[in-house]
Amino acid sequence: MDFRNEPLGLVARILGLLSLFIGLGDAARLLGLGAGSASPITAIGTTGFVLLSVLALMRLFAAVGLWIRSSWGAIMLAASLVIEIGLYLVGTNWVSLGLWSFIFKLGVMLATFGLLAIAQLSAQRQLAD
Repeated sequence: MDFRNEPLGLVARILGLLSLFIGLGDAARLLGLGAGSASPITAIGTTGFVLLSVLALMRLFAAVGLWIRSSWGAIMLAASLVIEIGLYLVGTNWVSLGLWSFIFKLGVMLATFGLLAIAQLSAQRQLAD
């Protein structure tokens, strides 16, 4: 399943850019930008720091995968968002999201699932023809 179809490819590239911005935002948090003089490790804890590092890397690799219109990029983006939103809803201290950040990431996750579903339906339709 790939996103060679023009509308799917455009949506994949838009999601790739969004994934890039989310990943770069996570990387900025890892570097301590916006946290003042506090160390990011002490601010979010060691486990939170490792988790945020993994999620940032997943999103940056997902951005590359989506930009080259490959399905593994969408799967990586969806997995990273499911993990983050799931941990937030469970109530762990490792993930902190504001209301608008939660709504934005939920929208990106739903758009990613929609892209994967439409690509799957398109692939099945091509096989049937």
